Amino acid sequence: MNWCDLNDSVQEWGSEEIVIPYRSPLDNRYHRYFVDFYVKVVNNNDAEMYLVEVKPHRFTQEPKIPKRRTKRFIQEVKQWGVNLAKWEAAEEFCKDRNWKFKIITEKELNL
Repeated sequence: MNWCDLNDSVQEWGSEEIVIPYRSPLDNRYHRYFVDFYVKVVNNNDAEMYLVEVKPHRFTQEPKIPKRRTKRFIQEVKQWGVNLAKWEAAEEFCKDRNWKFKIITEKELNL
């Protein structure tokens, strides 16, 4: 948020204002995905729109199969499936509008 406020090329931004429907693989029903941020960036009079999701890096990787399938592992697999469904819906949403979808983690934020 600070980056958006302090960056002169950011013309506008918002938090959790864009809602995208997605079908959950867990119950096969539609749910609403509130993307973390939308950002409008202007460079040389060219505007680009971004939808940005902020996640810990470990949640952007498919869970590794452990020796024992614990409740935690099962929950991580479920969350991974839901995240993929959300991100695929966001990619399609952006593609239809000529926008860009980005997932950023602590690595990109230098945390």
